[in-house]
Amino acid sequence: MSNDVAILGVGMHPWGKWGHSFVKYGVKAARAALADAGVPWTDVDLIVGGETVRNGYGGYVAGSTFAQALGWNGARVATSYAACATGAQALDTARSRILAGQAEVALVVGADTTPKGFLAPNAGERWDDPDWLRFKLMGMTNPGYFALYARRRMDLFGATSEDFAAVKVKNAKHGLNNPYARYRKEVSVADVVNSAVVSDPLHLLDICATSDGGAAVVIASEEYAKRHGLTDVVRIKAISTVTPTFPNTVIDMPLFSTESTAAVPAAEFTFKESIAQAAYEEAGIGPSDVSVAEVYDLSTALELDWIEDLALCKRGEAESLLRNGDTTIGGRIPVNPSGGLACFGEAVPAQALAQVCELTWQLRGQAEGRQVEGARIGITANQGLFGHGSSVIVAK
Repeated sequence: MSNDVAILGVGMHPWGKWGHSFVKYGVKAARAALADAGVPWTDVDLIVGGETVRNGYGGYVAGSTFAQALGWNGARVATSYAACATGAQALDTARSRILAGQAEVALVVGADTTPKGFLAPNAGERWDDPDWLRFKLMGMTNPGYFALYARRRMDLFGATSEDFAAVKVKNAKHGLNNPYARYRKEVSVADVVNSAVVSDPLHLLDICATSDGGAAVVIASEEYAKRHGLTDVVRIKAISTVTPTFPNTVIDMPLFSTESTAAVPAAEFTFKESIAQAAYEEAGIGPSDVSVAEVYDLSTALELDWIEDLALCKRGEAESLLRNGDTTIGGRIPVNPSGGLACFGEAVPAQALAQVCELTWQLRGQAEGRQVEGARIGITANQGLFGHGSSVIVAK
């Protein structure tokens, strides 16, 4: 039995700082996805919303919020939240219902309105919340974490600030022709390294912004697609939402065996590697089959980590791929042809869905101005708080 589901339609609301309700962005994206699919609203029997906890009660019940805004049609609803992996988890919820025979056509929507500045925990004291603790007690906003990862690459693999800057240069160029991107302007390595230092060694242009935006995907069972003559479609081959494996529970840091830990063997993969490996295993493919990747470039250095976590090259070789042009459109394995978060910024519940939108356009040959020629298989990667992570594999 096939576990594939068909992607019938995708849609987005442009990223920016618009200052409107997240519902407006989600509805715009949803209507675009429905129009793209050519599916009657009455055929949608499941709506899954990506939760936006910063945006009040409507965010906590996002599935119902979007269903009401689009017009009640009797569909079942569900709501997902997994920080930056929210969109993929919502998509997985919809896919699971379809594969279980509980739905035929599902609309998945994620949207966000973000505050100015760094993302921070909600107000109030939560002494059992590690994220609240690290922010309030240590002042460790996300760029502080990004900088630790960047420094590790410099120490282990000889990465330089110019390498990190080159990631931004590449993604900025990719995003020039993306009508949904917030930032559509070329930058130089000098522009990046001369921008303000935010958290050494990362500069302002190494770090993604916070943005408003929305994305939506319409998926359906293979049977529904066939009945309606929709056979030449992009399909979801796998969605991974695995958690860390003990004892490798500290984000993705390798646990090196010592005599004191010999009784507790290290996990085979680090957390971020395991996210991708689970997706590859479910899809029945390997990294060499991948044509294009959309990864979670919260910082320029993190893109280099993800290239290796997805096993698109060996550990420590991402800088070489970048310098050789292999990760640029036209190269061996283009990464973030959309422009990535470097050009979009974070709209948290929407970004994993936005990656699926981009890969769908790429595999259809519709990514005008940024097309990866011959793209057949695409993979995404995201990581959220508290052991959330996701990878989606799509194929044509």
